Amino acid sequence: MTTGRTRKTIAARFEGKTAIVTGGSVGIGRAVVDELCREGARVGFTGIEKDLGEEAERELKNVGYDVLFCHGDMANEGFCRSFVEDAAKRFGNLHYVVNNAFSFTAKWMDASREEWHRVLDVGPIAYATVAAAAAEKIRDSGGGAIVNVSSISAFIAQPKRWTYNAAKGAVHTLTKCMALDFAPWSIRVNSVSPGWIWTREVLKAAGGDRDKWDPVWGSFHMLERCGDPVEVAAAILFLLSEDASFITAVDLPVDGGYQGLGSEALGKSSQFAGSK
Repeated sequence: MTTGRTRKTIAARFEGKTAIVTGGSVGIGRAVVDELCREGARVGFTGIEKDLGEEAERELKNVGYDVLFCHGDMANEGFCRSFVEDAAKRFGNLHYVVNNAFSFTAKWMDASREEWHRVLDVGPIAYATVAAAAAEKIRDSGGGAIVNVSSISAFIAQPKRWTYNAAKGAVHTLTKCMALDFAPWSIRVNSVSPGWIWTREVLKAAGGDRDKWDPVWGSFHMLERCGDPVEVAAAILFLLSEDASFITAVDLPVDGGYQGLGSEALGKSSQFAGSK
C-alpha cells in the first residue's frame, strides 16, 4: 500500500500544549491524534465505540504519550461539555480543538426527521457546542486554534445526499462565524475539506479492495488517487500551528484537486484528451 506522504521527523510544534479531538479513535481523527502526540501535545479524544477508543488510548500510552479517551455520543450536549471539562482538568490547560466526529447519514427525500436531527446534532451542533465550551479555556491558556473537519460535499451537489451535504455546508459557514467571534480571544478558526480519503467508511464501500477501487475513485481527483488520513492530519496540524498564525476563517481543501475538476474530469475520454 502506498501513500502520497512520507512522514518526516520535524520539530515538536505542540510541545507543552493540549489538544482535544472528537472522533479520534479511527480514521482521520485517529491520524490527527497520532500526529499531535508525535509532535509533543497532550491529547484528549472521543469515540462512540468504546472498545476502539480504549484500544487507541492503550496503544498511545504504551509508547509514552499523554492521552485521555472519553467514551460518548457527540449528539449528547452534556457529553460534549463534560468532555471539554474533563480534558482541561486532566491536562491543566487547553489550546486546540479539532472537531471531527460526524454522522455519515446520506439520504434525500427518504430522510426521516430523526435522521436529519442525528446528522445535525453530531455534526455542526456538536462542533458549536464543543467550541463554545472550549473557547474561554483556550483564551485563558494564551490563545490557540480550532479546526473543523468539513468536506468537499459542502460545496457540490451529489445524488441523494441532502442530509450529509447540508450538514457539511453548515460546518463551512459556522467556521467563518466562529473565526469572527473568537478572533478577539486570539483563537483562529479554520476548516479542512477532504476529498475521497481511505477511511473505514470508504474501505467498507470498496469491499476492502483498495487496489481495485483506488483507480476508479481516484479518477475523480487530479492526482488520480484517493488520499490517506495522515494527509488530512498534516493539513489540520498546519492550521493549528503557529505556521498558520495569520490564517483564519478559511477552508483548506485536502482533495487531490477534486474541486478543481470540471465536467470533463481528467479529460482522458473527451475531445481534449489529445491536448496533454
